[in-house]
Amino acid sequence: MTQVVHVPLGDRAYDIQIGRGLLDQAGSLIGPILQRAKVAIVTDSNVAPLHLRRLTEALQGAGIAHEALVLPAGEATKSWPYLSQTIDFFLNEKVERRDVVVALGGGVIGDLVGFAAAILRRGVRFVQIPTSLLAQVDSSVGGKTGINATQGKNLIGAFHQPSLVLADIDVLDTLTPRDFLAGYGEVVKYGLLGNEPFFEWLEQNGAALAAGDHAARSEAVRVSCQMKAQIVVRDETEQGDRALLNLGHTFCHALEAATGYSDRLLHGEGVAIGCALAFETSARLGLCAQEAPSRVRAHLKAMGMKTDISDIEGLMPTPAALFALMGQDKKVIAGQLNFIMARAIGRAFVTSDVSEEVVLSVLEASMGPRAT
Repeated sequence: MTQVVHVPLGDRAYDIQIGRGLLDQAGSLIGPILQRAKVAIVTDSNVAPLHLRRLTEALQGAGIAHEALVLPAGEATKSWPYLSQTIDFFLNEKVERRDVVVALGGGVIGDLVGFAAAILRRGVRFVQIPTSLLAQVDSSVGGKTGINATQGKNLIGAFHQPSLVLADIDVLDTLTPRDFLAGYGEVVKYGLLGNEPFFEWLEQNGAALAAGDHAARSEAVRVSCQMKAQIVVRDETEQGDRALLNLGHTFCHALEAATGYSDRLLHGEGVAIGCALAFETSARLGLCAQEAPSRVRAHLKAMGMKTDISDIEGLMPTPAALFALMGQDKKVIAGQLNFIMARAIGRAFVTSDVSEEVVLSVLEASMGPRAT
């Protein structure tokens, strides 16, 4: 059964379809939004062997012409050279302003293709077909697109909403356990920032999600997308409430920069650590009871996830160096770094009133005996 989450943004409104077998129905689902029966697809070298043929066969069955560009997999693809290559591909395929381009992949492909769509001919339409749990619950929804800079992650980009999102639960079966759990880091985030009953549901059903229960996975994706859609509708361009979606990300982005945006730390793993550190910081500031970070850590550990900087393999910078990396975060306003803190599970808020000394103490404790 397909579930639909509608994102009501006026003339930029769109549907997120969630269910099994959507990839095989892509032709009939994408067809109605096309002005002409032609699309350009961008995917990566990991996703293409697994899912591209099913997509192209579905398009072919609906009489939709298509060409595909396969980029290298990995975070390094979210960069100027591959943005340029993607734009060149679209131009060579004579993509017009009313045409549709398709992002088939995880968050890297979705962010890159969305940004290319935003700037090509001052904006062409695009469809997200997210193939990772992280992309299905987070990056494919809400219209944030972009690439990384040497100075930090996602510092170059645009808000550009998709025309349709197809979240096929079946494709999650092809994820490695590590990749699935990385996406789960973003799922947990939604419960922590504003939905304690959902976090309680995850405490009860997290093991079933990891084990491949399609009904549980579909429900987790639906609730996550519904929560994100509600926040995006209130604050599309992150002037206020939308910043709540960055719970854990200030710590996460610094850790990603410290590990060179490499496979040492996947984004969702960094989010999980970041959420644990945000709740620990909140407790040390007296904002929430110590039971809250303990409960967060307990659930993440029960799922087999990273919760501390010491869980990251290899050497890490000092706490002071990590704090300096936080200063490159997009949430810096007038030189002031904003944090997402919590008064309890499900009660996050944005504040700049966070002691550097407390953050450094949290980082040091999280690094364990390696801290200097």
